[in-house]
Amino acid sequence: MAIKKSDLYASLWASCDQLRGGMDASQYKDYVLFMLFIKYISDKYGNSGDYASVEIPAGASFTDMIALKGKPDIGDQINKSIIAPLVNSNQDRLSKSDFPDFNDPNKLGEGSAMVERLTNLISIFEKPELDFSHNRAEHDDILGDAYEYLMRHFATESGKSKGQFYTPAEVSRVIAQVIGISSTNTKASTTAYDPTCGSGSLLLKVAAQANKEITLEGQEKDVTTAGLARMNMILHDFPTANIQSGNTLAAPKFKNGEELRTYDYVVANPPFSDKTWSTGLTPSNDPYQRFKWGEPPTKQGDYAYLLHIIRSMKSTGKAACILPHGVLFRGNAEAVIRQQLVQSGILKGIIGLPANLFYGAGIPACILVLDKENSARQSIFMVDASKGFIKDGNKNRLREQDIHRIVDTFNHEIDTPRYARMVSITEIADSKNDFNLNLPRYIDTTEPEDVQDIAAHLYGGIPARDLDALADYWQVLPSIRAALFTTLRSGYSRLTLPVAEIKPAIFQHSEFTAFQQSAQQHFDDWRQRITPQLNNFDLDGYPKTLIESIAESLLNSFKSEKLLDAYDLYQHLMDYWGEIMQDDCYLIAAEGWVATTRRIIETDPKGKGKDKGWMCDLIPKSLVVNRYFVAEQNALAEKQGELDTATADRIELEEEHGGEEGYFGALDKIGKTEISARLKEIKTDRDALDESAVLKRWLQFTELETALKREIKEQNAALDKLAFEKYPQLTTDEIKTLVIEDKWMTRLSIAVQGELDRVSQTLTGRICELAERYAMPLPQLMDELTELSARVDTHLKKMGFESIGK
Repeated sequence: MAIKKSDLYASLWASCDQLRGGMDASQYKDYVLFMLFIKYISDKYGNSGDYASVEIPAGASFTDMIALKGKPDIGDQINKSIIAPLVNSNQDRLSKSDFPDFNDPNKLGEGSAMVERLTNLISIFEKPELDFSHNRAEHDDILGDAYEYLMRHFATESGKSKGQFYTPAEVSRVIAQVIGISSTNTKASTTAYDPTCGSGSLLLKVAAQANKEITLEGQEKDVTTAGLARMNMILHDFPTANIQSGNTLAAPKFKNGEELRTYDYVVANPPFSDKTWSTGLTPSNDPYQRFKWGEPPTKQGDYAYLLHIIRSMKSTGKAACILPHGVLFRGNAEAVIRQQLVQSGILKGIIGLPANLFYGAGIPACILVLDKENSARQSIFMVDASKGFIKDGNKNRLREQDIHRIVDTFNHEIDTPRYARMVSITEIADSKNDFNLNLPRYIDTTEPEDVQDIAAHLYGGIPARDLDALADYWQVLPSIRAALFTTLRSGYSRLTLPVAEIKPAIFQHSEFTAFQQSAQQHFDDWRQRITPQLNNFDLDGYPKTLIESIAESLLNSFKSEKLLDAYDLYQHLMDYWGEIMQDDCYLIAAEGWVATTRRIIETDPKGKGKDKGWMCDLIPKSLVVNRYFVAEQNALAEKQGELDTATADRIELEEEHGGEEGYFGALDKIGKTEISARLKEIKTDRDALDESAVLKRWLQFTELETALKREIKEQNAALDKLAFEKYPQLTTDEIKTLVIEDKWMTRLSIAVQGELDRVSQTLTGRICELAERYAMPLPQLMDELTELSARVDTHLKKMGFESIGK
């Protein structure tokens, strides 16, 4: 049976447990990633002959590693018999420094400890479900995604000092899209370059955006990380990428003669504020003339990398670089360079990102988007996306909707209040701003203050200003405002209904019903459009292509629907994709539309397995029961209801006759044994007839409960058997209906309804808040205070005291 994508990730992450202990994540990642690499190339290229992208010499495959398990010199043999021949046969793509030392006792332990650790590690990758020979890397890239998954987790565990080898995939995707790369404007001769490529994630997102019709080159200062990048390229089925190691600023490897090579696209995530950027370099005498606009500060290397990028762009080149926010406003030497950058017209836009996205730093960062082709521009498009993220452990992460919103807004240059606007260079250059690019100067992201109205507190009424602020709702629901409010005096209204009736009034109003029906129709139309596409998805299909298509269709379907945020609905679909639907699609792509059941075996610490029943990954049992065995399920539910009633009656009896003086109070424990013994004890006691009747009723309830539980167990077993036997009988069409309609669409329909409910709740909540805030004006409060004071005085006089106020 095919392994689910989520299970693949879990299996790979489990391999890390074999190496945890004395090693830091930044160290043991190298061993795990090499194992993934050697297993993948062995499965994919092992029988490919001379046409393989990677040559695997005889005796150097993963199968040969298996033969080393348990041997006392396993680590030394992996170095000599596997890694060395592999490097020698692929010198143009791999080097010895790319791989860790498998015979290092300081990291892997000595003697038997090393043997056991490496043997267990190989065994994990030996699992039959981890067979990558059919990986469709050119499309869905399940192994590349797994590599990214591991890299992200390693970066998280490595902490700030050692997590800089990885650019979060979400940010990489934003960059690849905002620089304008697509499969329609790239070809094999199109070039892309990353001067600080780390593990290569940014370059690979560029390649994916270009549908791999592009030439990739990258340089990475850290030798080990450069090796990770080379392996990453091969795992993503991009073995032609050229990754070099070395210091990009001091010794750039990609040159044409004595000049820097230039590219169509340049992307980068340099180390933030690199304090050693000028090591080995004399900026004032730079042979590549990168610092004509000025020399960056000695201890602040951000602009050094940016200037290298600009110099590496063709005259029609596009680029994007991730830098700390400080580059937008810091003074002195950086201010001089920044002015030159703005006046050059090369800076196309700035995208402000949330804080704490990156593994090497928690500070906020931004993306500077550059374009030499249209350098006569007189304005810069700015996006402040700093508030769009989700918490993910100790880091923040861009959601799918955040990525899409940023890209849509930037690429279409959509002016959006509190989010984005086009800013003229004239405004940037004026005396007030003086080429300071700090985004808050140009985009006010603060939410409007909820101002208290003194007149409303004094004289009552809800301010028209507060109601007018709900204009988006009144555009869609104009009559609801008239139904809920009437004019109290100029500029103030009063609520015509009690607060408790507001929600029903909104929910039952014809305009709200029409709004709901309109939204539901949008969903139904989308559902009708994409159902054939889902039905046609089959064996060897491409899940990523599928989700991109249907998600984009959903987003476009709701963009015109007011009050609903289309990006929120898009996020619901993408969340469900990540949780459930993605695994379903990968199973279908691997096996087709088949509903295979499997036993659930729970293993205890001693290795003994216990059968916990059965399940089907694609179609949960509940879906089969709901569609085919409704009568049986209803009978079971009815029986369960009888049991609940009997249990409630017993508990009520216990509470009624409990306590110290109750019939149950004298018992050490309320149980069948104790009550039977008590009945025997009072059998002939005429004064205990009432007690006897109560205890007998208790036994009747418990006997009924026992009988009902037995019946429920039997009915459950019978229903379970019926469902289990139904799976092999399901036709392909029935399986598709169960998955597409009963599973996927039902969940998404619930999400749409949730968004509709949110609209009603948000409007209701705000109206209730305003109504309660101004419910009692000051004169009424004073009258109430006077009345309460008088009542207190009266009570005090009765008690013989004078008024407190006298």
